[in-house]
Amino acid sequence: MDRIQTINRGRIEWCCAEQGVAPDALAAVLDMSTDRWTAFWSDGAGLTFNQLRKLAEHFGRGVLFFLEPDPAVPEQVHTPQFRTLAKQKPELSHRLRLLIERVERQRALFLSLREDIDDAIWSPFQAPDLPMGNVAAAAKLARQWLRIGEDRNDFESYRKAVEAKGILVFRTNGYNGPWQIAKESPVAGFALYDEQCPVIVVKKMASDAPQAFTLMHELAHVLLHRTSWIDDEADLRATHGREREANLFAGLVLVPDQFLASISDANRPTEVAAFNEWLKPQRKDWGVSTEVILRRLLAVGRLPQATYQAYRAWSLGAGQNTKEEGGTRMYRHREPKHIFGDRFVRTVLNSLSARRITLSKASSYLDSLKIADVHELERHYAGA
Repeated sequence: MDRIQTINRGRIEWCCAEQGVAPDALAAVLDMSTDRWTAFWSDGAGLTFNQLRKLAEHFGRGVLFFLEPDPAVPEQVHTPQFRTLAKQKPELSHRLRLLIERVERQRALFLSLREDIDDAIWSPFQAPDLPMGNVAAAAKLARQWLRIGEDRNDFESYRKAVEAKGILVFRTNGYNGPWQIAKESPVAGFALYDEQCPVIVVKKMASDAPQAFTLMHELAHVLLHRTSWIDDEADLRATHGREREANLFAGLVLVPDQFLASISDANRPTEVAAFNEWLKPQRKDWGVSTEVILRRLLAVGRLPQATYQAYRAWSLGAGQNTKEEGGTRMYRHREPKHIFGDRFVRTVLNSLSARRITLSKASSYLDSLKIADVHELERHYAGA
């Protein structure tokens, strides 16, 4: 079998350094014996194309990346958005780094498809003029800008409102795969800022309510801070700096002051275990968690700090924030919509209908759907 001799070992070393692994560990990745790997690494022997492909897939690169003769330059390999997140959290896992780069490729793909489609409905992102330093006023204007009504809302309605403003909203998959944030990862979401098309990524959770808060928290980083940002679950409760501003913004957008008038302090249960039932009507109408409502009540002085902390302790012990696990894949054809959002999927299907892309490319763009599932997705949209 022919072996490729012109592989840039310096680029392999660079990728290993980024991932924090020794080059010798790659022998197992490539299903190579130690002697065979030594022959490649030290004695100048080549790799087969399949071995090179496995190497490229492991590092989330194209095959040609390892055939370029020049050294890898971080500023050329990684976007400014990626470098911002990596600098903010240097301990990012290899898997999460690959996800961030995958999201960036999807955004670039989306923008390239938009150029070929005449769609008067979609327009590039234009940040609203929000007052800096006044989070309450900014949140009020942002809610108006998003045109969020006072009727019942949930994660999908909030997502639709954000997408309508030229921001892509991805929600990771609950299944193990390339579009999942690992269950054991503390990361709750991140934002990739771009003047033309920002992307917000929200981790799939057991219920919609915490996802809605993460969405608005990341939107705060986009609108208030105009920067890329990545957040652990602990950041969504932080009380200082930009995280405090993002949390305050998210709470005010989801639960404006006037909403709190519907809550009766006199009916507040003495036992925190009954708080979920007490606030059930509001949770359903606003699409938020009990904790978000309690934090808003705390902020306006209607709830003692000790009571809020008691609820927090109870909810953690009762498993209120359990991650999403398992589930049925009966509706596999709808999964791209859940992951990438309605605007992205419609763009791909419109490009396919206009014969701008092939069926095979549409399949790859939509989480590698089977061809039959792509057709089923088309029928789903046709009947929507």
